[in-house]
Amino acid sequence: MEKNVKIICFVGMSGSGKSTAAEYVKSKGVPDIYFGGMIYKAMREAGLEITPESQQRFREEIRQKEGKDFVAKRVIEEAHRLIQSGQRRIIFDGLYTWSEYRILKHAFPGEITIVALVPNKHLRHHRLATRPERPFTEKEANERDWSEVENLEKGGPIAIADYFVQNNKSIDDLHAKLEEILKEIRFFE
Repeated sequence: MEKNVKIICFVGMSGSGKSTAAEYVKSKGVPDIYFGGMIYKAMREAGLEITPESQQRFREEIRQKEGKDFVAKRVIEEAHRLIQSGQRRIIFDGLYTWSEYRILKHAFPGEITIVALVPNKHLRHHRLATRPERPFTEKEANERDWSEVENLEKGGPIAIADYFVQNNKSIDDLHAKLEEILKEIRFFE
């Protein structure tokens, strides 16, 4: 365990605001590790086109083939590289599974704070439908929800989070709530 390392990890269903929250903390000079980026990188290495369907299928298949800890292992490696380079504050954007949660809590005991972003479902689905990158139809959003809960154990890390942010209002409201958490956990101290 490294000295004075603090990691904030954003969890939530698709469209909950994880990346928006991560971007806000990142804007304060904190590096982030995007869990989905590990999947994208592996897909590019395999020569696969990245679409919502191929990403979902690949995410499930790679975890079956290489283990549920596939993404967690890569995140841990990247985090240790950052720590070795002198970073003491890191953002984890997009923790998916219960297995990943347990592995990361073991790898960084006492260093990770889990923050769940939990907007109302209709708002989350609206965000998914109107986002510029990889927009989802209502049917696709529902299928993604079911897949994340049933196949990826995504509910566990959300349920057991250290903090819950009701992300139903403006970005300014989200930023204010994040500031309260950052202050409470003394993230920048």
